[in-house]
Amino acid sequence: MLGMKHLIWLWAICFVLTSCNGGKERGQLKVFRYNQASGITSLDPAFARDQANIWAINLLYNGLVKFDEQLNLQPALAKAWEISDDGLTYTFHLRTDVRFHDHEAFVENKGRLFTANDVVYSLSRIIDPSVASPGAWIFNGKISGKEAFTALDDSTFQLKLLAPFRPMLSLLAMQYCYVVPKEVAEKYGREFRIHPVGTGPFQLKVWKEDNVLVLDKNPLYFEQENGKQLPYLDGVRITFIKSKQSEYLKFMQGDLDFISGIDASTINDLLTKEGKLQGKQSAKIDLYKIPYLNTEYLGFLVNDSLLPTNSPLRKKEVRQAINCGFDRAAMIKYLRNNVGRPADAGFVPFGLPSFDAGKVKGYGYDPEKARQLLAKAGYPNGKGLPQLKLYTNASYQDLTNFIANQLKDIGIEVVLETVPPAFQRELMSKSKAEFFRASWIADYADAENYLSLFYGPNAAPPNYTRFRNVRFDSLYAASLNENDDAKRYALYQEMDRLVLEEAPIVPLFYDEVLRFVRKGVKGMQPNAMNLLDLTRVRIE
Repeated sequence: MLGMKHLIWLWAICFVLTSCNGGKERGQLKVFRYNQASGITSLDPAFARDQANIWAINLLYNGLVKFDEQLNLQPALAKAWEISDDGLTYTFHLRTDVRFHDHEAFVENKGRLFTANDVVYSLSRIIDPSVASPGAWIFNGKISGKEAFTALDDSTFQLKLLAPFRPMLSLLAMQYCYVVPKEVAEKYGREFRIHPVGTGPFQLKVWKEDNVLVLDKNPLYFEQENGKQLPYLDGVRITFIKSKQSEYLKFMQGDLDFISGIDASTINDLLTKEGKLQGKQSAKIDLYKIPYLNTEYLGFLVNDSLLPTNSPLRKKEVRQAINCGFDRAAMIKYLRNNVGRPADAGFVPFGLPSFDAGKVKGYGYDPEKARQLLAKAGYPNGKGLPQLKLYTNASYQDLTNFIANQLKDIGIEVVLETVPPAFQRELMSKSKAEFFRASWIADYADAENYLSLFYGPNAAPPNYTRFRNVRFDSLYAASLNENDDAKRYALYQEMDRLVLEEAPIVPLFYDEVLRFVRKGVKGMQPNAMNLLDLTRVRIE
């Protein structure tokens, strides 16, 4: 016969699994509900390769450090750290009050204390070929091997690099680097993906793949706020409805607490052309609109050895003319309801600490200047300029059509070649696309991640344009050795100005995160990495 404790537990789980509407139908449980249309493939940090996995993993685990809403690095499992003067040694002083979630792999099924050896194991696991983590690139060329990770004692972890790399802390904030317990990871092997155990604010309760994922609050979570135990929520319920329209309907009916992003079929129902929340929705929805570290752009192949001898793209004046030959602001307003910001300040996006539109001035809409540049290139009013083939995919046809139509007015004929995204990436990687549409979403919150696309020694990816410039390469190398943030940011800005001058790319817009949140949900803290952090969320 089941005891009263077990009956209450079963009742609570059934209630979470079957609940659809908010308020009274959820009883006293404060359960946050969202949908993940793309599905979740793994709850193992070593496989945190896409947003769906990252969001769930961010609820279950912690790393040494984390980002706040302004993308400032903050302590997490590490309470403090030092970097040696030569930039090669990182020493982390760890919290001593953190426990893993309860699990049968531990003594008496109780989660044991986290130690420095767990960090050594977790980071070593990322670079272990037998694990085959897609996050192994984080340490490629930066360390000599597993010996780079050392537990000096239970509460002190040390990382040693082969050469200075100042964005290293930002890399360590990635979900790939979140900490797992050896006992559980090795007990399950590949199946650890469905048996996650971490130190995070929530722990696994039920996962029925492609149906529902339920997380309970971690009653022993180490973080507090104003003396109160975190998290405030009792749990999280994730569904996997594939249709974005169905997801939208569920949200509007009160069955979901938030939706992220917006579908073309519902954009006008939620947003005005000015990018504001439609007035009819304001009584039941709050809109969070913040920068997102994603730069949308057009790219040119600029390595002369890879271009036909008669290609007009050899001339930077043609590339510059394209940059100032269309109206970014109008494109964002009419095609995206002002979601996003015109990319008028370089390739590094708005939202990063080093972004400064006053110091990096990009291209505005100036058709007369575009005509002057074409004439300087030897193509007055576009005369003699051959058609330019722009590779794109179906999702961006409206944007690329807009650009092509405006460029036609100044004498530049652009024809669109619409291909599947995977095929386009293959063409870009093999330098077979002379002109292409692309985007770069930050892997980590540092401008170096964007500027690496133009570092000469880098292949494609990420250097799809095959840009190479001696001055740029020198500045890039110097930035990796610079301790002072202000000085490093100045180097980043000089590199960005150089890229604008040479014009291997056409920045289109800096993206934004849109979160539509049900009234009564408080404490959402989105940042420009578009992480989902529910640690401080309340449901009223």
